[in-house]
Amino acid sequence: MKTTFGSFSLMPPENQASERARRPNEYRVSELESSMSSVQIDQKSYEMPPKEGMSIAHFLTVGDINRSLDYYEKVFGARILSRGDGNAPGYLQLANIWMIVNVGGSPTPDKPTVSLSVPNPNHINSFLNFRVADIQACYELWKSRGAEFITAPIPKYGEIRCYIRDPDGYIIEVGQSTDQTYG
Repeated sequence: MKTTFGSFSLMPPENQASERARRPNEYRVSELESSMSSVQIDQKSYEMPPKEGMSIAHFLTVGDINRSLDYYEKVFGARILSRGDGNAPGYLQLANIWMIVNVGGSPTPDKPTVSLSVPNPNHINSFLNFRVADIQACYELWKSRGAEFITAPIPKYGEIRCYIRDPDGYIIEVGQSTDQTYG
């Protein structure tokens, strides 16, 4: 399946004016969704799996593949590329990255000393970082879709930020840069 990042939107441009007139209070959310689905990187197209060069995906060890796929689709508008089939992982596209979700397990021949497990929710060593243009709009939209925020957005070190906890305990930082500088 070829996935390209270019100029596309969740709502076709010809429908945006009528949609704005029909549901003015909801149009702000539609604008956010539309802006989150358009990414261009050095005029290149990327696909998963790559036919040339490389593409990068973030791997999450999860307790339930379908639960995680459904969560990232519902809350953030991710596109599910594959739900896997038994032992295969699930794949999704979220903004300008691909994610792979799979259950944990014991060491395997290609990683003989490594076991995978979901994180301890209070001791995280890695997390996703979503940079957004309007943190308040994201907070409202994602909260309405079931995201569990640890706190509301808080100003901190030249940005406004907050954190979400996903169903497996991973945290996701959501941040908006401000004009304030430090140091």
